[in-house]
Amino acid sequence: MSVAGLKKQFHKASQLLSEKISGAEGTKLDEDFTEMERKIEVTNKSVFDLLSKTTEYLQPNPASRAKLGMLNTMSKIRGQVKTTGYTQTEGLMGDCMVRHGQELGESSAFGCALMDMGEAMKQMADVKDSLDIGVKQNFIDPLQTLQDKDLKEIMHHLKKMEGRRLDFDYKRKRMGKIPEEEIRLAVEKFEESKDLAERSMFNFLENDVEQVSQLSALIDAALDYHRQSAEILEELNARLQSRICTARDHPKREYRPRSIRTSTETIDKSQHNGLSYSSSIKSTDVQFDHTVNGKTDHFTNVPLSWPDSPTTNGNGHVSLCPESEVMDQPCCRCLYNFEPENAGELGFKEGDIIILTNQIDDNWYEGMINGDSGFFPINYVEVLVPLPQ
Repeated sequence: MSVAGLKKQFHKASQLLSEKISGAEGTKLDEDFTEMERKIEVTNKSVFDLLSKTTEYLQPNPASRAKLGMLNTMSKIRGQVKTTGYTQTEGLMGDCMVRHGQELGESSAFGCALMDMGEAMKQMADVKDSLDIGVKQNFIDPLQTLQDKDLKEIMHHLKKMEGRRLDFDYKRKRMGKIPEEEIRLAVEKFEESKDLAERSMFNFLENDVEQVSQLSALIDAALDYHRQSAEILEELNARLQSRICTARDHPKREYRPRSIRTSTETIDKSQHNGLSYSSSIKSTDVQFDHTVNGKTDHFTNVPLSWPDSPTTNGNGHVSLCPESEVMDQPCCRCLYNFEPENAGELGFKEGDIIILTNQIDDNWYEGMINGDSGFFPINYVEVLVPLPQ
């Protein structure tokens, strides 16, 4: 910095101290200029706060915002174009519901409802992502440009004007000690800076309809988001109501308690009479002597073995419940193969024995086989022991 520059900085600092500490008065600007300056300062502050609050509105979780900012910064450092998106809470909730709904299975009304709601929440997360993108492009980016370009330029003019005013006031108060040429140059520079600052503020405030358009873009994006969310939720509500009606119309199963003693006896009998399991003892050679009337006979290679697999019924299926054990309770024999087509139906093969638990109507029984229970058509079976009237 030159000597003249250092002297000017000294003049500004001296005048500023005299105004702040001693209460000296500087050059007063007209009311119109002061009002425009006030509006510019308020606008600059409002834009700064709007940028911050809009980001909080779109991304409420501060920890996620900080993590996202760090990841995006690292992506820029590495030269990666694609940035990481904000994790929407709707998406996290949707993933949780779908996961637990799949664990419950389609046979559970609650599980199906969880999957429906989970998919709807994931759709809402996608809509929220679209809102983030739309607001950033049509509201945040224009405001950021406004702050970084137009308002920054105006604030630069105001700051420069204030410095030249302090320099002018310092020299004006020392008139006679400072050459008139320096005072004249100080006046000209001050007026030039004032004119530039005033003109830029006037043009900015006259075109503030652009900021209104940006606010309108924010509202349009929010309205579109809520409209799509309402459509998703209305469709979800209709599906849930349909599932409620279906569940109410579904025939109720009757609970039939079974004592522990009966279950234990059935398992014990089935192990002894129904199935033969292979033993770890294989065929061995056994040698022994037998003496009759002084004559000794030698016997060797007598095989001791058990079957290597469980016994099966005629169609190749393992018979876990022998007929002799189910004849003491209502049961039926399957005449044909039946493949379930809907949730709650019981599948079986020809020749299987089903324990009957309930008759739903003239066309459907409810029964149990191999630990599975469900509904099946009456005309597919032959009743061996009927249900009690």
